[in-house]
Amino acid sequence: MQNILRLFTITATLVAIGTPLAAQTREGVMGDLLRDVTQVEQKAVGLAKAIPATGYQWRPAKDVRSTGEVFMHIASDNYFMPVILGTAAPTDTGITKEYSTAAAFEKRTMSRDAIIAELEKSFAFLKAAMNAAPEATLNTPMGTQKQSPRALWISTATHLHEHLGQLIAYARSNNVVPPWSK
Repeated sequence: MQNILRLFTITATLVAIGTPLAAQTREGVMGDLLRDVTQVEQKAVGLAKAIPATGYQWRPAKDVRSTGEVFMHIASDNYFMPVILGTAAPTDTGITKEYSTAAAFEKRTMSRDAIIAELEKSFAFLKAAMNAAPEATLNTPMGTQKQSPRALWISTATHLHEHLGQLIAYARSNNVVPPWSK
């Protein structure tokens, strides 16, 4: 019994150390989503750093986003989704509730290092907005869409997973092994 208790204590400690503080303190749906988004962030940023600068121009076909454009799309929507719920994006992004501003942001030309920095900044913004979202309002329908904030946050996490999968395929097509699977 003491061995089981010791193992439980060690496991709980390792989980607590490995989980960011904001996600540890949040309960409920948002706590779950914050932990999920944090895991996607670690993988997306790790992949962004693993892909060489020349790989950012690669695209699987004409008229399909390049690797760098996918990273910018993720950053753009990391700002845009909270904006829809009323959290103002940093002014330097130019992103408002008009989707055209998010589309313009993602079309910015940036170096690999600037894209990585923007990706990291956008995840910090997204997670701060998610952490600030009051649990009591998550099921309240928004405007005429009748979609709840909870549904939008779930869509945000789903969107991130979609593009992470896309980027894994892009990386592997260019002989880049995702850092977490080495």
